[in-house]
Amino acid sequence: MARVAFLGLGVMGYPMAGHLAKAGHEVTVYNRTAAKAEKWAGEHGGRAAPTPCAAAQGAEFVMACVGNDADLAAICRGDDGAFAGMGRGAVFVDHTTVSAQITRALAGEAGEAGIGFVDAPVSGGQAGAENGVLSIMCGGAEGDFAAAEPVMAAYGRSVKRLGETGAGQIAKMMNQICIAGLVQGLSEALRFGEMAGMDGRAVIEVIQGGAAGSWQMANRHETMLDGKFDYGFAVDWMRKDLGICLAHGDEIGAPLPVTALVDQFYKEVQAMGGGRWDTSSLIARLRKLSDG
Repeated sequence: MARVAFLGLGVMGYPMAGHLAKAGHEVTVYNRTAAKAEKWAGEHGGRAAPTPCAAAQGAEFVMACVGNDADLAAICRGDDGAFAGMGRGAVFVDHTTVSAQITRALAGEAGEAGIGFVDAPVSGGQAGAENGVLSIMCGGAEGDFAAAEPVMAAYGRSVKRLGETGAGQIAKMMNQICIAGLVQGLSEALRFGEMAGMDGRAVIEVIQGGAAGSWQMANRHETMLDGKFDYGFAVDWMRKDLGICLAHGDEIGAPLPVTALVDQFYKEVQAMGGGRWDTSSLIARLRKLSDG
């Protein structure tokens, strides 16, 4: 078993760190709100640290799951940052969805200090984190990934290296691009059916086993029909992720017309007060449009 630090105890990080403790790893946690770290330590028998640096001291692996580029940079850099506390040969594993630019910059800084770096964003949402069945997309040196993979297995059902530094973040961008189009298509189909007088549940029962089927269809159609949007990944976070996708698309010259359109639809959902609704709430926008 390994000595592990986990930085960031949000809806994803809290259960992920818990799975590490259950797997027998020696876990120290840090959270910006210290009371949450103390609560986690009380529940799981680990230790709470006052700074990322203190959490990282003596750790073989430091896992992070925070909010955005700025948050990640803040917990890595400076005298109180994780890099200052990590020893040579330790590996930093970043589960945050961030830009490839900050990933490459931080990986370079880590390398200069003799620290390994794996970018490892996740998919599967809060339920996947709680159940320990996340899909983890990884980039980084083969040796760093090989060392960290058994630790990530505590909460990952699928853990795969897809290339060098930044490859994990690019894969996550692809994942979010796919989801944006799928949810919009599903929203349009369900609202179309409502307006045509169809029983949406009955139709989905027929079509979800065919070419139109998807995880979103199987797991979200009922809550979408019921107008319940408190399941999983929030619109505010999806817009953050789609912004990363669109910026990288501009950088490499890749057209993302559907992604750009759906991002604007999510902006309208935010204006409706739905920033904390889950991503399936695109149907609420369509209902508002058609109801006048």
